[in-house]
Amino acid sequence: MQVDDTPDDVGEAATVAWSTVAAFASAVDADLDKWLAARYRVGLTEFRALTFLGDLPARELRVSELAQRLGLNQSSATRLVSRLESKGFAYRDVCDDDGRGVYAVLDGDGEALLRDARGPFAQRVRDVLRDLPGHFPHLSAGAVDGALEDVRSLLKG
Repeated sequence: MQVDDTPDDVGEAATVAWSTVAAFASAVDADLDKWLAARYRVGLTEFRALTFLGDLPARELRVSELAQRLGLNQSSATRLVSRLESKGFAYRDVCDDDGRGVYAVLDGDGEALLRDARGPFAQRVRDVLRDLPGHFPHLSAGAVDGALEDVRSLLKG
């Protein structure tokens, strides 16, 4: 970071860097969400949930674990699974061990969606990240790069 080493300067620089990274991530997420909705009728969080389920051998995950992986609270994850159910991409299953745990389970239509969307989605991510000014003229690629470097240096301690 290009600041004096006083706690106030370091804290302010960290705040500015994080705000820049957060604005960048929000802009990219909003673009990807809109792109997925237009092409596959799922939002970004739904797609991420399906991806988590699809990457597991059993194609299932406790809703509480899914919530943690997505950064959602339990209630939001439950609503998310309900949306996936209503779209025919997943279903709920009760845990046989204790009868209280609920699993989200990827079904055939969800697997088909992942097969169809993963490649184009990965390409969209690459396209957006490679042409930041073209997609987000309000964001400076240099400022984002600098902010990412500042955050990276903070993570290293």
